[in-house]
Amino acid sequence: MRTLTIEQTTVSEIAQDIEEGISELTNLPTSLDQTDDYIKNLVNLLQEFAVTYGGKLIGALLLLIIGFKLTSLITKKIAAAKALNKIDASTRGFIQSVINVLLKCLVGITALAVLGVPMTSMIAVIGSCGLAVGLALQGSLSNIAGGFIILVFKPFSVGDYITSGEISGTVEDIGIFHTKVLTNDNRRIIVPNSTISNATLTNVSALSLRRVDLTFTASYNTDISLVEKTLLSACENHSMALSDPAPFARLSAHKDSALEYTVRVWCKADDYWTLYFDLIRDVKYAFDKAGVEIPYPQVNVHTAK
Repeated sequence: MRTLTIEQTTVSEIAQDIEEGISELTNLPTSLDQTDDYIKNLVNLLQEFAVTYGGKLIGALLLLIIGFKLTSLITKKIAAAKALNKIDASTRGFIQSVINVLLKCLVGITALAVLGVPMTSMIAVIGSCGLAVGLALQGSLSNIAGGFIILVFKPFSVGDYITSGEISGTVEDIGIFHTKVLTNDNRRIIVPNSTISNATLTNVSALSLRRVDLTFTASYNTDISLVEKTLLSACENHSMALSDPAPFARLSAHKDSALEYTVRVWCKADDYWTLYFDLIRDVKYAFDKAGVEIPYPQVNVHTAK
């Protein structure tokens, strides 16, 4: 068995010698003398490998560690730049994510170059794998496209309250691949951008005003004008109800055992739920005070004598 020595003058010759040494190491020793030669050959092989590639490996690892640290620092600096303060929070978060991914990819390519991987070969491999990667990452690529659609057309922004299918909550963050939605009961829902950009979506926070729609019932024996006046009074007395547009209260349906009245009140979007629940309570108090009877289902049972 040939013993390796570091006598080569070029990296290519050393690499070739290492490959030959590795091929020889596949032949396991069968005697004590061969074992001694095998160990010496292994030690020399490790020495040559350390001399040839050890520095490059250490350099590549240091480059990755320092590069990723600098990437995080640069991303934070860019996000905190005054030029981005004029952009809404959702766009800033998306830009920050894109820059972070691109910088990390650049650091990774540079580390491969330090290891001695030829750039031409690297570009050829990336090009040949591009189609396969694209097919494998169809979902991720569609999420990236969905993120761009959200940022360009702005169906919603960070802080908006949205409803899409069974998902309802406040938009917490818009990233490259997904959007984070925080529900009213403090649950975080991660929604793929492709899903939310293609779905029917209601942006509750898009406009500054909202209308509270409620229905109430009163007995057939109660005067209609009295009920309408009582409902309007309850709406007008609430501080969150807007006077323009004016509150609306009218008889809207004849039910089996009661008359149904529709109430519509405008308010600021942030006051919607407070006004909604307050009116349900206030109307009950107003009906009791005005003597308006609220009917409820009754069953009359007659027994034969």
